[in-house]
Amino acid sequence: MKLHCLNPISKYGIELLTDAYEMTDDAAQAEGILVRSASMHEMELPDGLLAVARAGAGVNNIPLDVCAEKGIVVFNTPGANANGVKELVIAALLLGSRDIVDGVAWCRENAADPNIAKTVEKSKKAFAGHEIKGKKLGVIGLGAIGAEVANAAAALGMDVYGYDPFISVNGAWMLSRDVKHIMSVDTIYQECDYITVHVPLMDSTKKMINKDTIASMKDGVVVLNFSRDLLVDDDAMAEALESGKVHRYITDFPNPKSVNMKNVIAIPHLGASTEESEDNCAVMAVKEMMDYLENGNIRNSVNYPACDMGVCRTASRIAVMHKNIPNMIGQITGALAEQDVNISDMTNKSRDQYAYTLLDLESRPKEATIEKLKGIKGVLRVRTVK
Repeated sequence: MKLHCLNPISKYGIELLTDAYEMTDDAAQAEGILVRSASMHEMELPDGLLAVARAGAGVNNIPLDVCAEKGIVVFNTPGANANGVKELVIAALLLGSRDIVDGVAWCRENAADPNIAKTVEKSKKAFAGHEIKGKKLGVIGLGAIGAEVANAAAALGMDVYGYDPFISVNGAWMLSRDVKHIMSVDTIYQECDYITVHVPLMDSTKKMINKDTIASMKDGVVVLNFSRDLLVDDDAMAEALESGKVHRYITDFPNPKSVNMKNVIAIPHLGASTEESEDNCAVMAVKEMMDYLENGNIRNSVNYPACDMGVCRTASRIAVMHKNIPNMIGQITGALAEQDVNISDMTNKSRDQYAYTLLDLESRPKEATIEKLKGIKGVLRVRTVK
């Protein structure tokens, strides 16, 4: 099977590939594409492409709906870079509470002063700040990164409020007992000294930090954005920083507006830019890709449902990508029965308007059987995994 990298990824991921795989420079020949930040929106997706694995969490550089319609599974690697982002968020909390950035700049500006050691004692009061211990931190979004931030901040003595209406059971188990899970995000806006957002960019979250939500915040609040640039309304934030309503805005996504705002600390998208995070993401992406291509299993897809039947122990396994509409299972199993193909095991999962059916068979289906399955209205792709 041929794989193509749109961006260089860590060698620790590539080294996992067996002799069954070949790296190709021609994306048009690839059955699997590995990508980090390269945009695929203008790319012509080859007919033979089966999967795209993003070595990272965000997938706004990939045309998800187009891929889903072509039966291409898109994977990401949630949690693989969580520790790297968490550590930078904790650093940002300290940057927002202590005037470290301006203090360092002052030292550089006065580097030629032969009496700087004495001058420091007279000037340092201009950079005095606050301790984060005992302050209220609101964490919006308790996924892999948000949960780690909440736990770390609680361990540092902060009073942590967490909000996530869609938190998973596993995510809830990962939270420290010291994190207060609240039911309304308004509580965070109204009561917290520091607010950090860790949610995906969707229509419902775009500009969630806006003029109205900022107005409900405490005076002098510090806002952190290490998730996505467009979660914050730049014009509203600029106004709030100018008036002093927001004390600091710390963002990992500098843009022409934010870098010129008063009291902004802009970081050049360093959240997951650690060797460890890049290694972890590459390894996770390659493992997901291999498990899908070899076994048909789906883990951490953003456009198709999770589905895991382990390794096939029967004569054959086929995967059917289809629309999530009535009578699809009946038509699929009926087509196999007509061809005298017996099903030994089957799993069907759905996600929004798409579904995935994985079937283990007691005999290998003929090409005519596969073509019959492809001809069912609503079927997007049929693949013989084994």
